[in-house]
Amino acid sequence: MTMLVERLGGSAAQSRARSQRDTETVQFAQAALEAGKREGLQLAVRARYVALAVIACLLLAINPAWEQLYYVALLGLFALIGWAQVRVGRVGVSRPELALLFCDLALLTFVIVVPNPFGTTHWPAAMQYHFGNFIYFFVLLAAGTLAYSWRTVIAVGTWTAALWAIGLAWVWWQPDPDPALTARIAEAVGSDHRLLALISPSAIGFGLRIQEIVVFLIVAVTLALAVRRSNDLLVRHAAVERERGNLARYFSPNVVTELSKHDEPLKQVRTQDVAVLFVDIVGFTAFADVRAPDEVVRTLREFHGLMEQEVFRHEGTLDKYLGDGLMATFGTPFAGPRDASNALRCAQAMIAAADGWNARRTAAGEPAMRVSFGLHYGPVVLGDIGHTCLEFAVIGATVNAASRLEGLTRTLDCALVASNDLVSRAKLELGSTAGAFASLIACDPQPIRGLERPIAIWTQPRA
Repeated sequence: MTMLVERLGGSAAQSRARSQRDTETVQFAQAALEAGKREGLQLAVRARYVALAVIACLLLAINPAWEQLYYVALLGLFALIGWAQVRVGRVGVSRPELALLFCDLALLTFVIVVPNPFGTTHWPAAMQYHFGNFIYFFVLLAAGTLAYSWRTVIAVGTWTAALWAIGLAWVWWQPDPDPALTARIAEAVGSDHRLLALISPSAIGFGLRIQEIVVFLIVAVTLALAVRRSNDLLVRHAAVERERGNLARYFSPNVVTELSKHDEPLKQVRTQDVAVLFVDIVGFTAFADVRAPDEVVRTLREFHGLMEQEVFRHEGTLDKYLGDGLMATFGTPFAGPRDASNALRCAQAMIAAADGWNARRTAAGEPAMRVSFGLHYGPVVLGDIGHTCLEFAVIGATVNAASRLEGLTRTLDCALVASNDLVSRAKLELGSTAGAFASLIACDPQPIRGLERPIAIWTQPRA
């Protein structure tokens, strides 16, 4: 029974963890789609304005008559609808947005089907179909793919088919204003009904109209599938960028780039030589006890920001924050040719950054902070630990020794304590005459808790 309870508890914990991750993924995807929707609407309305301007010029060029101003005025209504769509558009179901989209299609149907009331000719309403203006529906459909979901694109196809059928029924219901003309044309054509359907002013051409509807629906469904695929790619891209952003919190940019090229490299448990750096503010607990919480957090953020910058600048990995300190590693997750020297140079750059920070604090009337550093180089175990919440961990005696060396700075009253293992490795990487070693002082071997034998160390005094 106990085992069953434990399994059920573990299963529940896993379910909660998965649910939490799924919720975060959905929220992140929603934000990505929201941003994509806003950009798409802006792009769609710009494309609409350009298309409307081109169509207006085309209408006047093809038929330079005053009656064409009627259509130019209607184009202004299309521009107004586009402006309103940007105002009310959002991800998800938006009734005002759908209403405006329907108005778009209804207005276009009206423009195409109903004759110009200011026209000088009085042709049958069916003559409107002879101009091939149905192609303008594809302009709205194409613009819709820039901003709307795949379901909305299918709705555009369905609504267009329905409105076009309604317009067709309305035109069929209209009486022929000049039946004598239709009769004369029918007499001239004779028994060729196909030719009569093409040239008769009262012919609707039902076959062509049905063909237009079917082709439009096919194109709408195809574009809807393309929009759906595009949205899926957008969500995947957003998830990848999120993962890269999470990695960038801990790893330097070049390591993030390298990690993105591998499939789950952090799950490979292995042993390798790594340089470990511990940083700590001495006496911060006493400082925090007499300060307001806001000041404590502000101080930590300033300090962590300076230290984090140097870690990444020297190709290190920010392993974790430790209250008022931090742990960084060099050579994780991939070993490099200068891990030990990068760690040493990083620590020295941190010392310089901390000195500058203290100078600014002193000038502002705030107390200076004493910062200490511990460095060691040796084998560690790398890999994920945890059950439902995984963490990339660096563990082993090398890590513990680096922490003990940082604590040794208080006894030796210095800023930095580095093991001889690290300094020797750094000299192999840089050469023993490098400037990074000029400020270091060799000291006698020191006993380190957790290690069997005392180890030789190097110190760097405080400024």
